[in-house]
Amino acid sequence: MFHTPARSRRRWASLLGGGLAAVALSLSLTTTAQATPPNIPSTATAQSELNALTVASEGSMTGYSRDLFPHWITISGSCNTRETVLKRDGSGVTTDSSCYPTSGSWYSPYDGETWTSPSDVDIDHIVPLAEAWRSGASSWTTSKRQSFANDLTRPQLIAVTDNVNQSKGDQDPSTWKPSRTAYHCTYAKMWIHTKYYWDLTLQSAEKSALQTMLNTC
Repeated sequence: MFHTPARSRRRWASLLGGGLAAVALSLSLTTTAQATPPNIPSTATAQSELNALTVASEGSMTGYSRDLFPHWITISGSCNTRETVLKRDGSGVTTDSSCYPTSGSWYSPYDGETWTSPSDVDIDHIVPLAEAWRSGASSWTTSKRQSFANDLTRPQLIAVTDNVNQSKGDQDPSTWKPSRTAYHCTYAKMWIHTKYYWDLTLQSAEKSALQTMLNTC
């Protein structure tokens, strides 16, 4: 659900008129909807990376803890990883001296919803921490796991609706996909590239699901 503050509505109405205000709002939403994490590969590159990934049985959860993937860490000034992604993925985001968003809107490409409160938004790890653990991260150093959990260079972090992120949990694409089928192509490319860069394995069913999603590109 998209919520537009009354003050903003009055300002647009007075400046542009009711009809033009609706057009401006639509354009604003379109711009927000196009915001994506960085370095999403082309379809051809994602296909090549998927072909190169090692298929293996899923590892054990023994010893797993989110604390072994330290996050969120300070990125710049008073801004941590979560706040950095909120600023990157949001539209018209302003923050206070502690880097907490005081205004802005966030479009969630998973479900097509837009939110104006940061409390309605989670930062999703495209490849969940527990999934990474089962796919090879259990043997990493804590320092490497921290880098993975706060990776802003690759398409591993994205702002989405909080309860959608919670419904995803630690599932891979064989059991969970964004409800918006239009985003399946992009989601698959982000997942594949993240696993490829971090040299994580994948299961046979996971690979099949990713291939099906990639075929929609």
